[in-house]
Amino acid sequence: MIQLPTVSAELEERGTAPFEAFVSLLEELYPLVHERLDRERITDLGLLFRWRGDDSAADPAVLMAHYDVVPVDADDGWSFPPFEGRIEGGFVHGRGALDDKGPLLVLLEAVENLLAAGFTPARDVYLSFGGNEETFGNAAREIAETLHGRGITPWIVVDEGGAVTDAPLPFVTGSAAMVGVGEKGIATVRISARGDGGHASVPPPLTAVGRVARAVNRLTPGTFPARVPRAISRMLGLLAARSRGVGRPLYRLLAAWPWLNARVFAALGGEAAALVRTTIAPTRLAGGTADNVLPSRASATVNLRLALGETVHGAAKRLRRRIRDRGVRVEVLEGNDASPESPSTGPQFALIVRAVRASHPEAVAVPYVTMAATDSRHFHGFCPATYRFAPLMMNAEQRAAIHGVDERVAVSELARGERFHRALIEGMPA
Repeated sequence: MIQLPTVSAELEERGTAPFEAFVSLLEELYPLVHERLDRERITDLGLLFRWRGDDSAADPAVLMAHYDVVPVDADDGWSFPPFEGRIEGGFVHGRGALDDKGPLLVLLEAVENLLAAGFTPARDVYLSFGGNEETFGNAAREIAETLHGRGITPWIVVDEGGAVTDAPLPFVTGSAAMVGVGEKGIATVRISARGDGGHASVPPPLTAVGRVARAVNRLTPGTFPARVPRAISRMLGLLAARSRGVGRPLYRLLAAWPWLNARVFAALGGEAAALVRTTIAPTRLAGGTADNVLPSRASATVNLRLALGETVHGAAKRLRRRIRDRGVRVEVLEGNDASPESPSTGPQFALIVRAVRASHPEAVAVPYVTMAATDSRHFHGFCPATYRFAPLMMNAEQRAAIHGVDERVAVSELARGERFHRALIEGMPA
């Protein structure tokens, strides 16, 4: 799988051949899946399998993954070639090992093994695989819209997102399965201004570049208020039991007082702050054609990750209010609202907890908020139980290798991931 360079961002250069080869490879590796499940091609890059259960009238499960990967910078120093798929030192090395071909593989392994054993699920199970998740493509959206158009409301959706991690917070011992019960939204916003062009030797008091720079400077981290989703309070309460020293009373206090939790996490900055507020990251600046000419137009591109409860429209209004300059235009280029929060109690989350016990019995399953965008965002509008979890142990170094250098997955974790999905499917109630 890794040897096929399914780089969606390079689709024009590479063509569709690697993607078609990947689809053919799945047919070769998983013959029972293709013999006994119904398969549809939805768009050029979407695959939808239907495994008919004992009760096809019941709301089905949708289990998701994507088979495209991000590009590799030729100047990065990988220990092994990123598309070789080297197996060494107990790891499978290569682009996509964790994001998301490893999680896709363990799902298909579980289904193939259950089919070989003659198992039939209690309800229908759909396998949804997209080939352009990394480029925010339409494969998963079309799959979701197809199911919705057929009147199908999933009982549960499980996609990538969280993982099993060691020492998830300071003072916490052991490992935790971080199950995303919500997903931050995303918006790309262009901030632009116009001004008088001319020679740079006689500049006006405020140029187009200066106006845009002032606007960006006003978008401080405190632009959006900090607030704590229920999932974070529950996460802290569960992790408090596994904490030592000052961590136990601290996390219990923060779990009991969300307003205090919001202030503390916001003050910590970094990942902690990103859990409780909408983040603002200027990513591009543009303007001018020569070093000594005043540009008549300048712009900045800003990336927003919307906290749970935020909408793209509401975020744009807040930016305009914070900038306070009618000479600056705020334009939303694209975006998705933040997801609603799926329940961290109830039968669906309990099913995930039991599956984690089967695959990673040492880990405690806790809810949290996924900060990256996943294909499951196309389902949360009509499925109230949408979760984001890849059943693989990833330490901090491995998580940093996702979209980075030396991405790899432990062979032993692939076996445990298969056990998770087998337990998840076997445990689905009628």
